[in-house]
Amino acid sequence: MRSSSTSHRRRATAAAAAGAVAALLAVAVQSGPASADATQSTASAAAGITANVARGADPGALPAKLSPAKRAELLREANAGKAATAKDLGLGSSEKLVVRDVLQDKDGTTHTRYERTYAGLPVLGGDLIVDTAKSGAEKSVTKASKAQLKGVDTTADVKASTAEAQALTLAKADGSKKTEADKAPRKVVWLGQGAKKGQPTLAYETVVGGLQEDGTPNALHVITDATTGKKLHEWQAIETGTGNTQYSGTVTLGTSQSGSNYTLNDSARGSHKTYNLNRGTSGTGTLYSGSDDVWGNGAASNTETAAADAHYGAALTWDYYKNVQGRTGIRGDGVGAYSRVHYGNAYVNAFWDDSCFCMTYGDGSGNTKPLTSIDVAAHEMTHGVTSNTAGLNYSGESGGLNEATSDIFAAAVEFYANNSNDLGDYLVGEKININGNGTPLRYMDKPSKDGASKDSWYSGIGSVDVHYSSGPANHFFYLLSEGSGTKTVNGVTYDSPTSDGLPVTGIGRDKAALIWFKALTTKFTSTTNYAGARTGALAAAGELYGTTSAEYKAVQDAFAAINVGARSGGGTPGGKTFTNDADVAVPDYPGAAVTSSVTVSGITGKAPTNLSVGVDIVHTWSGDLQVDLIGPSGKAYRLHSSVYDPTPNIQATYTVNASTETANGVWKLKVQDLGAQDTGYINSFKLTFP
Repeated sequence: MRSSSTSHRRRATAAAAAGAVAALLAVAVQSGPASADATQSTASAAAGITANVARGADPGALPAKLSPAKRAELLREANAGKAATAKDLGLGSSEKLVVRDVLQDKDGTTHTRYERTYAGLPVLGGDLIVDTAKSGAEKSVTKASKAQLKGVDTTADVKASTAEAQALTLAKADGSKKTEADKAPRKVVWLGQGAKKGQPTLAYETVVGGLQEDGTPNALHVITDATTGKKLHEWQAIETGTGNTQYSGTVTLGTSQSGSNYTLNDSARGSHKTYNLNRGTSGTGTLYSGSDDVWGNGAASNTETAAADAHYGAALTWDYYKNVQGRTGIRGDGVGAYSRVHYGNAYVNAFWDDSCFCMTYGDGSGNTKPLTSIDVAAHEMTHGVTSNTAGLNYSGESGGLNEATSDIFAAAVEFYANNSNDLGDYLVGEKININGNGTPLRYMDKPSKDGASKDSWYSGIGSVDVHYSSGPANHFFYLLSEGSGTKTVNGVTYDSPTSDGLPVTGIGRDKAALIWFKALTTKFTSTTNYAGARTGALAAAGELYGTTSAEYKAVQDAFAAINVGARSGGGTPGGKTFTNDADVAVPDYPGAAVTSSVTVSGITGKAPTNLSVGVDIVHTWSGDLQVDLIGPSGKAYRLHSSVYDPTPNIQATYTVNASTETANGVWKLKVQDLGAQDTGYINSFKLTFP
């Protein structure tokens, strides 16, 4: 989460945090597990969510709650069989698989996530997921890139020192302070953004450390072509946020006792610890300890108050993922992360850092508003979950999905907590008053209300800061949970629009969160974009509830409502639709453009300013395609440009101002393949006149 005053420069900082409560109250703490009331409350919440998601679901497709020991067993089995798996996948002799994560459904289906190496070099953007039935039969494979690793030259023409110098220069241009390379550049095979036609490219990865402009630790990753010296891509690995926190009332914390001394070490939750950095910006700090097991007094001036709030938020998030989603700990291995509070001086931010496996919180403006609320902790810990599952790259459309995922589960945890001082909502930072006028920082029901976030997908959204390109996914989650239109939830009134003007019926927040979590952990890869997120979410909904279910159709409709893909039934209340469902083959480059046509009749006058154009193109590499709408006058309206995008298919609804065209006549969808090696066809073309 970022404030309105934060720089909009190239660096991708400020990823997290938000939400607050009404007042700083005394925090009484006892050692050991939660109190009986708290335990009953969270157990009741988990039971209620489980009942909600189970209605209409295939029991076998629900996630199994793996113990750390069972997960470790599955990892051992995957490691023992990875050579055979590589052979089954048709990987070359120079390729090897590295097991990264494993999940299992109740019917025994196992989802194993792998990284790849080539000639001993890490392959960035080469991750994949293999789904295996209980019988051992392979069910499906999802790849971040379809490129084959063959004949890759592993001899660099550019020196590592050149790549390092380039990375340092970029970091300094972004305003970094105390800039230095964390380690020598490493050679990698790059399959991500910037690689020509998505083909494997020998490159250097340099990670720049030090501090960013606002004092946030720096972890800028720069990918440099090892043949030409050209920068291929860069992203910031520190995922941060901004806001102020207030407390959740008197709560019970998990602590540990040794003799007469107590520490903020939650032994019931993987030994999650909370440390005091005491205004420092490095190291672990000092573990909180005391003789009375009472932490803080509700005032920011007491250093234990922020620690108690962070510790409580971490416990709630741990409980949500374990009790609701079946994941014990961020990595699923039962090991707790840790929290650091009082970072820097008046630091208005919070962040997750993979390198320390920890959350870090500043004390806000004037060191009086520490960023340690429930949803801040949930947002930050979810960055860790995303990193250890899908690994969504923190740039472009995948970066927006990464940010939205943290907002989505921050809301889910806040509702799960059911804390009377901070009831669950779909507002981000509603108690912070960061704008100075009492308005929230972000709105999930209509993201554009913050003045910067986007309500719906469009072709250039990948170039927007990830905190604003997250808007469509946040909007999708709200619509899938609650539906469109006006409604009140926990005393907050929402009014959610849709990009196509058609209604969406929600399926409930619990089912929406389950579908997103299953997609995140078993369908998404490091390069998933909005179209890929739709494909993954539909696959998850289909496995859980069936492809003819209300839940599956709601996912289709909620994505269509943010301009990604078509509606479930093509319903157009108050409008008139013209459709061509005949398949039209799209020849590979350098083939000529092809068209699919519809003849419009019975519409009076000119076409509207909001003509809805539904496009469904099946193609193995969507980035090759250039797509235009051709009006009856012959004028072309660009819908999709040929840009680097390795994901398959274009399934989207575009809104076109065609008011200069006469409505009646022949309209065409024109598609041309501008890149070699890929094929596909126009599946359907639809015009809707509202």
